[in-house]
Amino acid sequence: MKILETPLIATIRENHALEHATIHVLTQRNPYLHLVGRTTPRGFLIYGEVETELVAEAASEALARLQGGERGLAVHPRCGTNIATAGVLAGLSAFAVTSVRSKSRLARLPQILLATTAAIIVAQPLGLALQERLTTSPRVERVRIEKITRQVMGKITAHRVDLGRE
Repeated sequence: MKILETPLIATIRENHALEHATIHVLTQRNPYLHLVGRTTPRGFLIYGEVETELVAEAASEALARLQGGERGLAVHPRCGTNIATAGVLAGLSAFAVTSVRSKSRLARLPQILLATTAAIIVAQPLGLALQERLTTSPRVERVRIEKITRQVMGKITAHRVDLGRE
């Protein structure tokens, strides 16, 4: 069995896809929403000021659309995978440039800036590809929404979306 097909990893990848799809649906309805999502083994959380009924409607629509074949909803441009990819590539490129000891660090600054900028540009499509192939799975045929709970922690509102499998 491949690691991406192990039960825990497969579940997290499916939950991650539905989290992204739910955020896509919510922001398609209201592009001014500021939302953050976080996937868990039990489902996902949506942080932001949005009504519980809207989260429930969006999650149901997102699940139906993923099940209907809209695989692109599983990938989101502001996913942490993209941020991590950019950080790793920028760090590696800066390390590669600074490991050459022929010049002073200040003299290497233009090369460092060029290398890290190029890395961040490359990271954009690479992060999306990593989401598509590794960190999300739009195969959510067996997924069902079990419960949505609103939680308020000071000024932060979150919705916990608990998922189950048939």
